[in-house]
Amino acid sequence: MVAFVDARRGECGVEPICEVLPLAPSTYYAHKALQADPDRRSTRSRPDAGLCPQIE
Repeated sequence: MVAFVDARRGECGVEPICEVLPLAPSTYYAHKALQADPDRRSTRSRPDAGLCPQIE
């Protein structure tokens, strides 16, 4: 859903899109903050990120 919002945020803005989708704007912004700074992720989720390429 974050990718969908990213693709269309220039047209409508984040908040109006989130009103229609089952996505809170705060969840969108939290996800974007973690993408921008992976060091903010929890200690538990950091090893999981390394496993994703192996799982794929």
